[in-house]
Amino acid sequence: MSGARQPFGRTFGAQGVALDAGDAVRALLERKVNPGGLLAIGNMRSYGDTCMNSGGSVADMRQMNRIISFDPDTGLMTAEAGVLLSDIIAEALPHGYFPAVVPGTQFVTLGGAIANDVHGKNHHRRGTFGRHVTGFDLLRSDGAVTSCDAGANADLFRATIGGMGLTGMILRATIQLMRVGSADIDETVTPFPSLDAFFDMAEAADAENEYAVAWVDQLAGGRNTGRGVLLTGNHAEVGEVGQAASGPAFGVPVQPPVNVLNRPFLKAFNFAYRSAKSIRRRKRSSYSSFFFPLDGVRDWNRLYGPRGLHQHQSVIPGDAARRAIPDMFSAARRAGQGSFLTVLKRFGDIASPGLLSFPRAGYTLTLDFPNHGAETVRLLDELDRIAVDAGGAVNPYKDARMSAPTFAASFPGWRDLEAQRDPAFMSDFWQRTAIELDREPMRQAAE
Repeated sequence: MSGARQPFGRTFGAQGVALDAGDAVRALLERKVNPGGLLAIGNMRSYGDTCMNSGGSVADMRQMNRIISFDPDTGLMTAEAGVLLSDIIAEALPHGYFPAVVPGTQFVTLGGAIANDVHGKNHHRRGTFGRHVTGFDLLRSDGAVTSCDAGANADLFRATIGGMGLTGMILRATIQLMRVGSADIDETVTPFPSLDAFFDMAEAADAENEYAVAWVDQLAGGRNTGRGVLLTGNHAEVGEVGQAASGPAFGVPVQPPVNVLNRPFLKAFNFAYRSAKSIRRRKRSSYSSFFFPLDGVRDWNRLYGPRGLHQHQSVIPGDAARRAIPDMFSAARRAGQGSFLTVLKRFGDIASPGLLSFPRAGYTLTLDFPNHGAETVRLLDELDRIAVDAGGAVNPYKDARMSAPTFAASFPGWRDLEAQRDPAFMSDFWQRTAIELDREPMRQAAE
């Protein structure tokens, strides 16, 4: 048995029977799954309950962490599902390869990156992580191991990418890595005075750069609404290749009794960050500082205090973003809530192979809020409403409380995933969204 673990948002405790990967595989092969279902989990970097199964069992996949093969001529790597992205980088970097898509942390598993179809700062160039998966082996509850790719078992392949672990247990996967001259990033820092200024420069920034992301001062109002800094970058032609970054240099060893990232801290942090990056400049950055700045502080989520944090991420179509995103900032200010990490990016129009992938053409806004209970949930509900009314969507693997109707509006094709879901696999997220949507017509009929 594996020990109990907690999602990264820390808004609730881990629940369900915890199994190690070996026990879970045996249970599937012997067709002896807990009546409450099974869910394979990775390094628990999801903020909400897509990685929880309180009514059944969860399988800790981290012990299945072997890199099986890597071809330095082609950049193809095959690895078990529990391998961390950091391990993939360490293996591939000396040969001049880097993952084509990386999220905001390198401490996610390969299986988790596929199940959530994660995205990075270069969606406009490379799309989602799933576009670079060439195939995988999936263990289903009928005891069969099914090999899936774009040609063989294509429906299951598409459902598993972005399928939040509900189609079965990924055992191993093959991914195509990207050839780079260097892992170092030639970065340009460009301050902007308002959201309108960001929107005016975003498309050109994407066209000219592999990577682009903006930090925004969410607390600023009036004509300064949305002021911030645009960070663009490209892999240097010559630079560090042979050595991967080391682990976190600092850590938060204990849980503070209160939220440290309060409003006075946020004001001071925003002022200091904006002042440090107030002049347009170019610099050479390590890949770890450019892609994974928060990985340098172990357990930084503890700074939000014992009640944890909610992260809200939405995507808004391009023609609606200039109205909807300022409305989101206004809603947060009216609620008196400040976001420590506020990130704004432009998604391109590269379609994902996944059925339920979150990224789509438009602008994506990410906000982090300390958990203040009901008042924070009310704000998040309002942000959901603004996003859906604008024709957008809310990200499931960043979510801990979205309503079933919000999920349906964000992902109108959710029944396609339900049709491919392994009946023995379940999560708390799927219970409160998709399963609840199925129950509602029955309740109405009964009434």
